[in-house]
Amino acid sequence: MVTTTTYYTDSRYRTYPGDGYDGVVRVSFGGYYGTGTLLFDGRAILTAAHLFEGRTGSATVTFETGRGTQTLTATEILQHPGYDVDSNNDLAIVWLSGTAPVLADRYDIYRDSDEIGQAFNFSGYGRTGTGSTGATSSDTATPIRLKASNQFDADAATLKSYLGSGMAWTPLSGTQLIADFDNGTSTNDALGQLIYRYDTGRGLDEGLIASGDSGGPAFLQNKLAGVASYTASLTRGSINPDIDSSTNSSFGEIAAWQRVSAYQQWIDQSLRAHYPNAPTKPEEVKKEVAEGNSGTSYAYFLLQFTGVRSNPNEILSVDYATRDGSALGGTDYLAVSGTLNLYPDENQAVIPVEIIGDSTPEPSEYFYLDVFNPVGGSFGEGVIKLTAVRTILDDDGWFA
Repeated sequence: MVTTTTYYTDSRYRTYPGDGYDGVVRVSFGGYYGTGTLLFDGRAILTAAHLFEGRTGSATVTFETGRGTQTLTATEILQHPGYDVDSNNDLAIVWLSGTAPVLADRYDIYRDSDEIGQAFNFSGYGRTGTGSTGATSSDTATPIRLKASNQFDADAATLKSYLGSGMAWTPLSGTQLIADFDNGTSTNDALGQLIYRYDTGRGLDEGLIASGDSGGPAFLQNKLAGVASYTASLTRGSINPDIDSSTNSSFGEIAAWQRVSAYQQWIDQSLRAHYPNAPTKPEEVKKEVAEGNSGTSYAYFLLQFTGVRSNPNEILSVDYATRDGSALGGTDYLAVSGTLNLYPDENQAVIPVEIIGDSTPEPSEYFYLDVFNPVGGSFGEGVIKLTAVRTILDDDGWFA
């Protein structure tokens, strides 16, 4: 992946099993590959829509974890309905044919709108190279998952407002985040030179996406904030910050990530529509769930809002987190925490928790889900937290 400030073999760019990037995957389709990210449901991959444009075939998703490499086929690919030739809405969701490896990291999405000005980490399987040379590795080289850092400097629409016709595409305002590849000099500070957003980079940690990183994640606070979309070498009048004036992911170029916070409703509701056998009313909720023998299965928690919105367009939200009982996170179930949004015209949604299957006889065990910090509603006077419990039923022959 990624062109980096120095050579890619520097350990600062490597992603080792267990260091937080094991849910960054390689997505292959129609003889081409890109990168994707395993979402918090453990069944879906968020990637770029353009990976699937103009190609045919079946998609596969390859994981690399501490237990080796595993490849799963895709059962469905959903491109964002607004994807266009200007790289707007360049997002797709890929659903897996089976459960993702237990050791693969699951990622919640970044839901705030304060990304600009923040440093982020990103990862992918694209071509390697340095900022001085651009991407130089062969398209046939074995893809390597690497990482680097950068900073979101601006909205892509802001860049268009400065460059006008000098920028051949028109990004939708508020939907694309851009960063440049800095080498510590003002001469090659692309967004400083082009739109007066001055910053000379993050030193040796700096990098930029390259071919094969499309669809890859940008992380803020270990949450998915951006999806890699494209790179560009741009000028304004006589100003040309690119170190070599070629679009090859070198110093002085810019890259764009689709802004995940702007698409959270589409992502959330697309995932909810695909949860298998999810309850739609309280009497369908199963408070006891079978453990299973391998992979993961879901235990569901159903959250309902029974009040009246003061504004019909208001988004309601709660935070949630699992908590151990006799069942242990990472051993019996996959611990989760995050924020659940109820969007306009939506008064209920489920929170799925993955149960880890095994064939070891053991007693039935239980865990909790706490729901707190309601925004736009309340739990009732004096109530600050709601708690529900689920029991994991052993199915491996345990006798008390």
